[in-house]
Amino acid sequence: MSSNIDVNQILAQMRAMAAASQGTQPSSGADAAPGADFASLLKQSVDSVNETQQQAGKLTDAFVKGDPNTNLSEVMVAVQKAGLSFEAMTQVRNKLVAAYQEVMNMQA
Repeated sequence: MSSNIDVNQILAQMRAMAAASQGTQPSSGADAAPGADFASLLKQSVDSVNETQQQAGKLTDAFVKGDPNTNLSEVMVAVQKAGLSFEAMTQVRNKLVAAYQEVMNMQA
């Protein structure tokens, strides 16, 4: 059984993931910078997920320390957002690994 992996679909998912973690609307492929390559897009997505997780960690620490400016709902939303963005990144990584393995197993 062969699955068709569409690189544009994967890139769109990565853009949506990055935009969701930043709270903005994703841009279409036509809006992307002309010099943007796959590696920089991937790095940007990973950095965005990392930033989301660090922010959630800081809010959690502040809440645990009893900071009066941090409430539980903010902490829970940040933790859920970090978890979802990490899960999305993991799914994209799994799809990329599967696509790579499929390409490597193709016979010339």
